[in-house]
Amino acid sequence: MNSTALAEQKLSIKEKLGYACGDVASNFYWRVFDVFLFIFYTDVFGIPAAAVGTMMLVTRLVDAFSDPLMGALADRTKTKYGKFRPYLLWGILPLAAAGVLTFTVPDLDESGKIVWAYATYIFMMLAYTFINVPYGALLGVVTGNTQERTTLTSFRFIGAFSGGSLVAFLTPELVSYLGNGDEVTGWQLTMGLYGIVAAMLFSFSFYSTKERISPPANQKTPVLQDLKDLTNNKPWIVLFCLALIIMMTISLRGSTGTFYFKYFVGREDLIGSFSLAYMLSLAVGAASTPLLTKFFDKKTLLTILMLIVAVFSIAFYFVPQDQIALMFTLQVLIGLALGPKSPLVFSMYADTADYSQWKTGRRATAMIFSAAAFAQKLGGAIAGAMIGWILASMGYIANQAQTGASEHGIVLLMTLIPGIIAIVAVVAIRFYPLTDEQQKQIQDDLSKPISQENI
Repeated sequence: MNSTALAEQKLSIKEKLGYACGDVASNFYWRVFDVFLFIFYTDVFGIPAAAVGTMMLVTRLVDAFSDPLMGALADRTKTKYGKFRPYLLWGILPLAAAGVLTFTVPDLDESGKIVWAYATYIFMMLAYTFINVPYGALLGVVTGNTQERTTLTSFRFIGAFSGGSLVAFLTPELVSYLGNGDEVTGWQLTMGLYGIVAAMLFSFSFYSTKERISPPANQKTPVLQDLKDLTNNKPWIVLFCLALIIMMTISLRGSTGTFYFKYFVGREDLIGSFSLAYMLSLAVGAASTPLLTKFFDKKTLLTILMLIVAVFSIAFYFVPQDQIALMFTLQVLIGLALGPKSPLVFSMYADTADYSQWKTGRRATAMIFSAAAFAQKLGGAIAGAMIGWILASMGYIANQAQTGASEHGIVLLMTLIPGIIAIVAVVAIRFYPLTDEQQKQIQDDLSKPISQENI
């Protein structure tokens, strides 16, 4: 299929749903990390909050090497099934095993537990990278149609947020039910169950998708050249920074929400419902993305959405602890605003892959998406470190009534701090240079040499 045909490529509903299933599967892990991992380490595993914060930052820095290396490996993979799709099958067993081990509590002293946590969490991150980087890169080679990419990413993140909704709501219930009151056993069995479900979903994603875009014929590019191309790709650099900043906002609110309801509101029973309402609003927001992009270009839309997130996050600070309905309302509004963020940013990453090929004559799709994944992980890591260090500095003690200082720290991490970070994201968006018109021109220019060769 030539480039002109690729630019007009329409995808079937089956392929869109199949691709979306890959992110449903991923969120049986990512959403657990985002919502439950920090409180699992402090309140079940038994590690001090400051140690957890440091561990999350240090282990995620490993991804500074693993993500680009995985991207380079995937870009250079050649099979009859394509470059990226095979990893959806190859990565299933490592991911499932890592999930169970990460949520296993060994019979060790505090130092031994910290070593175990470091080792298993690094394994978890490597296993997640092994399957998720190729999955993300698959978006850039399924179609060259920019509107179809936006629609496909909307399907993807509807799947992600739907899967995340199930995880956020069901996980506390499954841990209690499967463990029969024993949280340690409950977490192991829950992650084992998630591994089985994720395996089925990744398999369906593999069989229902197709790779259509390939690098220029006979392209042989050293890994260092791929990295150099990234550093010269201004649209990608801006997106990297933007993804990191926005993920800090998302991770701070996601991870702190469990602490917020357990210790500030005093309604631990509402954690699942609160998370479910948030995830469903994210899914609705993601579903609205193709409609919104008909009225706003991607850059303008992102600016508006992050301003909304900033305003409502800051407003959340002033909500009294007994105004639960208002908490849910603001959380839903924030979710609706954040929902389109992921489809927009990831479709823009695919656009930067086109930009890089247009500028250099070389294409390294997986490298671009792997470094993008690292930006998200690093943003989550910085957020995790902030949570641990701030809670520790304010005297947080697990499973006890909190002091005024530590309780206020939880509120700040849920409200004002992510609101301020969202404002920083608005500033960062201003530096993104690609417009929709420029992207259409890039697609036209990329199609010309190939089209002429086919004449």
